[in-house]
Amino acid sequence: MPFSPPEEELTQAVIDLKSKNPQLGISKVHALLLQSHPDWIVSEKRTRKVLQHQGLIVSPALATSSIPEPAVYPSSKIIYSLDIHQWSPKIAVKYFNKKKGKGLIAVSDIEEGESIWREDPFIIAPEWEIFDMQQSSTACSYCTTPLQPDSPLTNPCAASSSSSFCPARYCNRLCTARSGKAHPLLCPAQNPASVPLIKYAKDVQWMALHALAHCTSRLLQANQLRDSSTLKSDWEIYKGLAELGLEDRYKYSYKSASAPEPDRGTWQKAYKLYIEAFKEPKSAQAKKKLDQILKNPLPPDVEAELFSYEGFLRGLGRMSLNLEAHGGLYALHSHLNHSCDPNISVRHLDQRNALSRITVIAKRPIKAGEELLVTYVNPKLGYKARQDELRGWGFGACTCSRCIEEAKMMNQAPATNDELDDLADELKAGLGVV
Repeated sequence: MPFSPPEEELTQAVIDLKSKNPQLGISKVHALLLQSHPDWIVSEKRTRKVLQHQGLIVSPALATSSIPEPAVYPSSKIIYSLDIHQWSPKIAVKYFNKKKGKGLIAVSDIEEGESIWREDPFIIAPEWEIFDMQQSSTACSYCTTPLQPDSPLTNPCAASSSSSFCPARYCNRLCTARSGKAHPLLCPAQNPASVPLIKYAKDVQWMALHALAHCTSRLLQANQLRDSSTLKSDWEIYKGLAELGLEDRYKYSYKSASAPEPDRGTWQKAYKLYIEAFKEPKSAQAKKKLDQILKNPLPPDVEAELFSYEGFLRGLGRMSLNLEAHGGLYALHSHLNHSCDPNISVRHLDQRNALSRITVIAKRPIKAGEELLVTYVNPKLGYKARQDELRGWGFGACTCSRCIEEAKMMNQAPATNDELDDLADELKAGLGVV
């Protein structure tokens, strides 16, 4: 029996059709929609509204205005080298479309409360409160675990000395070993040129800059290994992260509703300090120390992406989009898409690894084929605040079931003529009236 589809289902169907057929106009997308879903009753006006609302066509109002049509949105790539089964046999990566990008789906049923996977961070640039503990040598500089006073397992940074002090301390030998992936280039004793960059990131409370410093350190350190496969793998993870550069955010007036936006002057100062930290230190002594760590030249494509100004801004965009709430960046976690009514939650349960290791848990039963969804925003926020926050990052309007229901409840205004026409068209179609 013909029926009018729910808004969320219709929206996803229209997005899928338009992404596969970007050259088609409204009428042809509508015709293809009805052909693909012969039991649906949908007017062309309703299809047009979905296309306009999702930014897939330019609305008449925008076409004649000076407001730029947002033609960009966060993009992401499949990380083909990622071995998903090392985390869980119950999930798989799926590429949905250009706008939505990739995501994770269940390949078998998952029970409510089930621990789906645990994951250690690619890098962690912890919240500033934890960072201060690391700087005062009271938290592990790798896993962030608070250190026990006088513990015989605690290890200081091997490069630290009375003349070149480094506050880093580690809770055990394993963390000491793992820290070698990034710490040397952030160590005040080994690379003093990095100190102004990290200080500036803290002064302006810019977590993305702090995280990018850690990522860059890891990539540069990977390039020093004899086996090039480590850099190749790490670089693919970095490039596969969802990306929306700061220039695009600025151009299309995207801005976060919950966090201050660094201005262009801040970008430029940060870039100057970033180059001095990892490429061209100001003093000859600092340059000599950096050269002792970085002996192998980077591949040209990696060099250009890391150290060009445009690549730097893209890197900051990657960090802002993909950092977990406590400052960790996770290869698999970064695949998760958003819903204001998520079916999974991310917890920090492993006391041995404090904030660094995450555990992903099912909030309700998840069927095979269903997408795993997490919330990008505070779920306690109201409908408008959540929508504003998501639009601020270029995600567009959220059309999850919760948002659709709340929008219906909020919409107490009388129907417009177009809406009444849509309803009449759909009723006529359902009754077989021409």
